Amino acid sequence: MTAIKGAPTLDDVAKAAGVSTATVSRCLNGSGRVVEKTRDRVMRAVSDLGYTPNFGARVMAAKRTYTIGAIIPTMENAIFARGLQAFQEELHARGYTLLVASSAYRPEIEEEQIRALVSRGADGLLLIGHDRSASIYNYLEQQNVPALVAWSYQNDTRVPSIGFSNRIAMQELAEEVIRLGHTKVAMISGICEGNDRARMRVQGLIDALALHGLGIDAGQIIETSYEIDRGAEAFESLMAQNIKPTAVLCGNDVLAVGALQRAGELGLKVPQDVSITGFDDIELAQIVSPPLTTVHVPHREMGRKAASELVDMVELRNTGKSVILETRITKRGSLAKQMD
Repeated sequence: MTAIKGAPTLDDVAKAAGVSTATVSRCLNGSGRVVEKTRDRVMRAVSDLGYTPNFGARVMAAKRTYTIGAIIPTMENAIFARGLQAFQEELHARGYTLLVASSAYRPEIEEEQIRALVSRGADGLLLIGHDRSASIYNYLEQQNVPALVAWSYQNDTRVPSIGFSNRIAMQELAEEVIRLGHTKVAMISGICEGNDRARMRVQGLIDALALHGLGIDAGQIIETSYEIDRGAEAFESLMAQNIKPTAVLCGNDVLAVGALQRAGELGLKVPQDVSITGFDDIELAQIVSPPLTTVHVPHREMGRKAASELVDMVELRNTGKSVILETRITKRGSLAKQMD
């Protein structure tokens, strides 16, 4: 093959493969029918020459960048990892690239990132939860950039959501805890302000208690950031109260692992002395001792469906549709029947 000076062009690939530039474009874009032997020859030429398609030209021709932005609250633990991985895999299969940012649970940072991703040409945005100002949704509508929410389901919002009912999921877990005889329960929650997922999980516990004629004092619900150390501190505070809970429900598995850790340090056996539950069913829940009873969230299904729906919104210019997914209780060793 003749050496080519400078960056190889589409014409160079066409000449090397002995085909037209239109055929090369069809092979690269996956559009139109191309004989397999021809496609192989073109792709071999692409590889041999080290050809990279001109991104700017592709953008101008298609009037989109084939990039999707995702803003998640944190990268410090695995809460969002599995769903985001499935989201990225589905985007790749559809020919899109993922750009990820983290807001550290700060709405002002999320707003900056939304505007930055839009200014960089993101074709659509994945957002986590529904809590944000109306001005942000107004901005996205003005910019004609589709947005979709995951990790939370609501059917009466301005943008569609692919997720689950955090309220119902926690209510079902709390019902199981109560069924096992626990009437003195407490909760370690994420910070509820600006976080509809955390707020709905707290409400789910309150709902379950009310159905059984039980209540919970404000001091028995501790809000804290999603860190193992914070979960440990909150657990110790709960166990220092005059009426000690026999079961502590945690807003996610990270907080629950912290609670488990501190229980051991305090000389408490789980679940003999106190039961502890989590939420999310990340891998961490399986490897701690005892393994956590938790709410299994269908992370991969959620990520895959969110990507598919968001790409459809971009390409078909429709408003999208919401999909509610089912959670389930994963029973492990950290929850047991309360003995009289």
